[in-house]
Amino acid sequence: MHITESMLMDEVLKERARHLRKNMTDAEQKLWQNVRQRQLNGLKFRRQVIVGEYIVDFACFEAKLIIELDDGQHAENTHYDDKRTQYLTQQGFQVVRFWNHEVLNQLDAVLERVLKKLCRGKQF
Repeated sequence: MHITESMLMDEVLKERARHLRKNMTDAEQKLWQNVRQRQLNGLKFRRQVIVGEYIVDFACFEAKLIIELDDGQHAENTHYDDKRTQYLTQQGFQVVRFWNHEVLNQLDAVLERVLKKLCRGKQF
């Protein structure tokens, strides 16, 4: 079997996603506890999942919704985030972003905004 660069990249992404799932931030853990096991509108969310060449924080494939949590470093990487959001949007996803402190301090408001996005984009 011939190993291609693409196959190696897939393995790197899979390993990175596994690492991120095992080492979630406090904000990611808090949000995950509230969206896992179909707690939000009966929809299944996955965490640290690969979409194309990116790993997204949370994805609901049924509703084509991605939730991204950002910390201070994202303020410096706006070009990368914009490119990534553009790619995800081209794949048919809605992308909603929250700062970590919003999830940690205003979880109800975050969940309400996610629900509004889910209801607006009802494709499921």
